Amino acid sequence: MRTIFLADAHLTEPCDHNYKLLLEFLTSLEGNTETLFIMGDLFDFWLGFPSQPFTQNIPLLEGLKALQQSGCRLVYFEGNHDFHLGDIFRRELGAEIHPGPAEFILQGQRLFLCHGDQINQQDSGYLMLRRLLHNRLVESAVSHFPPSLAMLIKNRLQHASRSGYAQKSKRWDYHTIIREFAAGLSRAGYQGLVTGHFHLDYCEQLTNGFTVLSLGDWMERFTYGEMKDGRLMLRRFCN
Repeated sequence: MRTIFLADAHLTEPCDHNYKLLLEFLTSLEGNTETLFIMGDLFDFWLGFPSQPFTQNIPLLEGLKALQQSGCRLVYFEGNHDFHLGDIFRRELGAEIHPGPAEFILQGQRLFLCHGDQINQQDSGYLMLRRLLHNRLVESAVSHFPPSLAMLIKNRLQHASRSGYAQKSKRWDYHTIIREFAAGLSRAGYQGLVTGHFHLDYCEQLTNGFTVLSLGDWMERFTYGEMKDGRLMLRRFCN
């Protein structure tokens, strides 16, 4: 059985090409995948409101449910567009939720798994915002937010993210930042890093055999990660 890693689909509407293609991909995983690691930003915005105002995401939730019922374990790493996931993922989908990075031993390899939004320690403005949005006070307050506030938060975050991504990509060399972060993990005894967030699709080995898997995105590239027989690989889905 294989392990699959997926990040940065930024799903918005069921009629979108990437949304429909992801539903096909999830169906293709049924019965042949041990674990699906969702490495953040599956949705362009998700905040776990009790009222679940994001009805456009129902087809995707149904696809994840069918996959889970086929015997696939679901593990979700919160991103910077989807956090405080709420009871739907834990109770209804049986997903294991990680608000931040975590270590996993997979197929005999010690891996560091993360969405990736905390890798660039130079982006102090974002890191401060992340600490604010991910704290427990905000999580507990979500249950009291009206759906109208959910839409306001959604629109503000989407605008800030889209306007800032191009500027940050010019300011920082993300490939080098990831490689330096990976080198530190290698010195700490890890054998691989799997990350999303940067929308860079590559899989490379450092000189000591440490593997860096950057997952790309499911918006234009339709790339994902696969681990089989202890080996990390980058794949592209073609229907």
